[in-house]
Formats: sequence, structure tokens, C-alpha cells
Amino acid sequence: MIRDITIGQHFPGNSVVHRLDPRMKILLTIGYIILLFVAANPGGLVLSAVLLAILYRVSRIPLKLILRSLKPILPIILFTIVLNLFFISGEGEPLVQWGFIRIYAEGIRYALIMGARIICLIAGTSLLTYTTSPISLTDGIERLLAPFARLHLPVHELAMMMTIALRFIPTLIEETDKIMNAQKARGAQLDSGTLRQRMKAMVPILIPLFISAFRRADELAMAMECRCYRGGEGRTRLKQLRFTRTDWAAAVVCIAAFAAVASTNLLFQGL
Repeated sequence: MIRDITIGQHFPGNSVVHRLDPRMKILLTIGYIILLFVAANPGGLVLSAVLLAILYRVSRIPLKLILRSLKPILPIILFTIVLNLFFISGEGEPLVQWGFIRIYAEGIRYALIMGARIICLIAGTSLLTYTTSPISLTDGIERLLAPFARLHLPVHELAMMMTIALRFIPTLIEETDKIMNAQKARGAQLDSGTLRQRMKAMVPILIPLFISAFRRADELAMAMECRCYRGGEGRTRLKQLRFTRTDWAAAVVCIAAFAAVASTNLLFQGL
């Protein structure tokens, strides 16, 4: 399960999605997230999923990688579906009634919508990190937050911290997997026993993990100081960010698709 977490990983490529300006990709990702909550009907979510599938196809990200990224959040998806299934009531007679358990058609509808929404949300945000390098992501976030620098907000430091945290997620996952394998080799029972026993078994994993994380943070800070890092003031960039025709064309296509998804609300209201 640990190895299936792909959050923060970057997969280099030369597709149209990879070549887009990171600022445009961040803005479109935010727009897509908002769109998922605006689309409150099955038709809108289906169109959103189709749009995301097309983007993954264009970016040449393999399907098995998407399924791997969804596997760790499967318990959350199932928990959300169960909550909506049993706690959403509707008009008329329930479809299933067993004791105090009642399942309505409205509950099934909301359960499917929420499950599909979470899947699209995770897959959509993962596409941003899959197709954008950490350096480009830092530059994009910093440029988007540049207006807040007038309010004395440490924009560069915030962008740097966000990107470093995102970048170190795969490293910490790999470190966790190594520690778990080492503990299993010493006879630790991590996959058996009661819930309390499993929680106690996690202590020998969390302590070395925290120590390793602090050690890596100290080494990173030392390396940045040795390279005379002093923050974003007066720094220059090797690659300047500029919007190209491809960026504007992608924005127009995505906005048109967003408008089509949002218009499904009016269609379903009419029905």
C-alpha cells in the first residue's frame, strides 16, 4: 500500500500538457476542482471524467499509474459512499429497509456522485504533479502569489516550503517502506493482531521516520546555506515563464469544457 502512493512524483515527458506554463496548469487545476463541486449531477461528473481522461491520454500518463494513485484512498472513498448511502434520506418509500437501516434512491445517487467526485479530484490534482517538475511548480506558485508580496507576505519562502514538502513525500514514503521491511525482518507483526496491537507496532516505525525526516531537513538546510541561499530577493531564474499560444489555446479549450460541464446543471434542472 505504501508503494502505491504517487503523490508528489514527477514523470518527465514532452507532451503538450508537460510543455504548458506551470501557472496555467495551476490555474486550470484550481478551476477543475471548483468545477467538480459545481457539477452536482451525474452528467456533469461524467463530462468531467471524460475531460480528465483526455488530458491523461494527451500527457501519455499510463492508466496503471492512475489506478495506483487511487488505491491508497480507496478506504476514504468507500467510507464516503457508505455515509451518503445510509444517512441521505429521500422522498417516498425506501428501496431497502432492514431494521433501522433505510436506503433511498437519493442516497444512492449522492453516494455515487461523491465517490466519483473524490476520484476525479485526486486524479485531477495528481496530473499537475505528474506533468510539472518541482522547480517549475515553485516558480509558478511564486509568480501567482507575487501580488501578495506588497502585503509583506513571504511569497518565495511559502512557495519553496510547499514545493519541498511536496517533493519529499515520495522520499518519506520510500523511507517508511524501508523501515517497515527492517522491522518485519526483526520479527515485528505489523499486519496481524488487534487494532491496539497494530497501533503499538507502529511506534518503532514512527520514531525512526521522524528522526530521518528531521535529519533530512537539517541536511537540506545545511546544503542551502553552503550554496549561499538567502531567499527570493534579488534572485534570477534560468528559465523565464512566459505564456505562449499553446497555453492560451489550452485555456480556451478547458474553459469551453468547463462551461459545458457547468451547463449540465441547467439541463438536469429542466428534467
